[in-house]
Amino acid sequence: MPVPNGVLAMLIAVSVVALLLMLSVAAVTFGGPDMPPPMPGIGDRYRSIDFSGLPPLRYFEADDGEPLAYRAYGPASVHAQGSVVLIHGSSGSSNGMHPLAKGLAGAGYAVFSLDIRGHGASGTPGTIAYVGQLEDDLAAFMRQVAPVTPSVLAGFSAGGGFALRFAGSERQAMFDGYLLMSPFLSEDAPTLRPGGGGWVNVGMPRMLALSVLNALGIRRFNDLPVVRFALNKEAQAMLTPAYSFSLASNFRPLRDYKRNIEAVRRPCAIIAGIDDDVFYTDRLEPVFRALGQSWPVTLLPGISHADLVLNAKAVSATVRAIAALGMPATRKAVATSPQPVVDR
Repeated sequence: MPVPNGVLAMLIAVSVVALLLMLSVAAVTFGGPDMPPPMPGIGDRYRSIDFSGLPPLRYFEADDGEPLAYRAYGPASVHAQGSVVLIHGSSGSSNGMHPLAKGLAGAGYAVFSLDIRGHGASGTPGTIAYVGQLEDDLAAFMRQVAPVTPSVLAGFSAGGGFALRFAGSERQAMFDGYLLMSPFLSEDAPTLRPGGGGWVNVGMPRMLALSVLNALGIRRFNDLPVVRFALNKEAQAMLTPAYSFSLASNFRPLRDYKRNIEAVRRPCAIIAGIDDDVFYTDRLEPVFRALGQSWPVTLLPGISHADLVLNAKAVSATVRAIAALGMPATRKAVATSPQPVVDR
């Protein structure tokens, strides 16, 4: 007896759904990221940073009661002309921003360098509870610590991408300005070098499968790793070697990075090195201009991705960029010796 057309169509649909489900399970189970080969000298770079004057960790309480860490630099807030909140890059922590933080404090700013949840002394390494928690954490920091105004949020690399995410959000007025330091925009943006110059390996099958599941409201697997960084064993013990889906999805701009950029209404500026080995920095300005943003873009000759947060000339240029956002420095920037970077 022939199968009725309606039943046949239903059987085909069920078979397709079952196949897609099997493929999704396989992608989630086996499609995670491989560990990329270590980038030469990562451990040496971390050891060579001058940590003299590193402030002790302080803590504020997040909305879920978790104590989250930060370091405070510079003059007492009553004497500062403004404040800068620093966001480190991927895998890093407040430690890796120490030379830049010292330079900014030497220029007269009150500086706060955060351990973003999932990094350093904040939360569970490599993961967060939900996408959007990092914005909630930053809002809690601003309410409790209340940095002196005017205030600038300055993020480096992946931290620059997160600063852009916040700058385009409904909470953007919490800061008077934003500085994006060699920011990650998107894996789809023309600014990203393949594999981030060898720094990152993404498990795309798992990432895509989890994106689909999240669109369906299924989030139980979001703590699985989808990104691994090119760290040797020594550096893995000091930094954050992998990101869960939740953290990787949150510590960046919105997936629709173009809409994210268009939504920014606060003063914003970009600074990067011409010799950046992670991003094509000469493509940053065209991206912003095409989206109607006339933000100033400063490209520093002879400065790599690593140098941007550690090199003395880059620190001085960062002070000038922040001053141009309406926060004049009160003292000459403290010179810092060129140092290798922790985060790439």
